[in-house]
Amino acid sequence: MSRSDLIADVFTIIRNAAMIKRESVDVPASNTIKGILDILKKEGYIENFKIIEDNKQGKARVYLKYIAEKSAIRNIKRISRPGLRAYVKNKKVPVVLRGRGIAIISTSAGLMVDKDAREKGLGGEVIGYIW
Repeated sequence: MSRSDLIADVFTIIRNAAMIKRESVDVPASNTIKGILDILKKEGYIENFKIIEDNKQGKARVYLKYIAEKSAIRNIKRISRPGLRAYVKNKKVPVVLRGRGIAIISTSAGLMVDKDAREKGLGGEVIGYIW
């Protein structure tokens, strides 16, 4: 089965697993997905993740984080998609929920959160919002 938007599929898998309070979930791996999961771990939205080799594309096992029986990820939303890319300039990098959430931006210096992109003066493609 070919997938046209792997990032949206991963966001949906994580969102559904968090709604039913699963401890961990397996998602397809790619370099972009590894970068997104690294940001989610650094920002405290997931406990951890590890890459599982399966002689194909590979999988990433994501260990979800819960605080007082509620998921640390309240919502995860894909913004830029294959049919409609969303780009922002350095002055217009979005703020999610007045700074309580994060926006993942794909810049020329790699994937980073909105706060880092603003500090470095970089714009790019808005991958998604997490809060």
